Amino acid sequence: MTSTLDRPRRLRQKAGRQHHAGPLTYLLLILAAVVSLFPLYWNLVAASHSGERVVEAPAPLLPGPRLFENLTFAWNQVDMGEALINTTVVAGLVALSTVLFSTLAGFAFAKLPFRGRNVMLALVVATMTIPPQLSVIPLYRIITDLGWVDQLQSVVLPSLVAAFGVFFMRQYLLEALPIELVEAARMDGAHSLRVIWHVVFPVARPAMAVLGMLVFVQAWNDFFWPFIALTPDGNPTLQVALAGLGSGNHTVNQAIVLTGALISTVPLLLVFALLGKHIVGGITSGAVKS
Repeated sequence: MTSTLDRPRRLRQKAGRQHHAGPLTYLLLILAAVVSLFPLYWNLVAASHSGERVVEAPAPLLPGPRLFENLTFAWNQVDMGEALINTTVVAGLVALSTVLFSTLAGFAFAKLPFRGRNVMLALVVATMTIPPQLSVIPLYRIITDLGWVDQLQSVVLPSLVAAFGVFFMRQYLLEALPIELVEAARMDGAHSLRVIWHVVFPVARPAMAVLGMLVFVQAWNDFFWPFIALTPDGNPTLQVALAGLGSGNHTVNQAIVLTGALISTVPLLLVFALLGKHIVGGITSGAVKS
């Protein structure tokens, strides 16, 4: 009997015990960090050399003397300042709208009973199987008729919501949001908007942070549709502006192209450096149950 009573106590003590990483763990972590950071490091190295040196074999592994010269040339060859502002606006609006609409739709599919819910969810998920290239021609005709060619709204509006975001938020709220919590709020007299603001959004905050981060990075790096809807000389995003870098005399200066890629990567690194702790904190807070 005593051993049976002591078993839960031993399990609690074992669960609360901290496990220390061994040398092999640190070695694997260091190796993973080196492999992950090496492309960024080599991008910096290539941006500090001439175009001829970058394409030579063996490739340079140490920084060169032309970093600031290449940065100045890349910044002035295309309007990188305008491209940075445009990309920030596009990525920010797309991330905010996707998180908002996906959370609302995910809540409806997860907790609100209505006729045809499963069929509509299946149709939303089925749209993820359609290649985006199939919608390019009709979408381009629509923005041409609206006069939105080379305008930022032609990039923002088609991406206001994503099927992946709806399915992601639906799956999260299905487990994280008890229906009793929603029913209790309604019994207290809360209308739908108040339930969403005071009940759904606080519960969904960790998943909203993850989805917003993923969508922001995807919108920041998006090239295919912005390259069709925008022009490098008109109202470009960063990825469209990079397409016009380094060209001249029938050759492409790879060092200038990689310099532009370095410029486009720095804002993302700053976002992760400033908000990474909050994003990780939101993720871990959703994983811990009291």
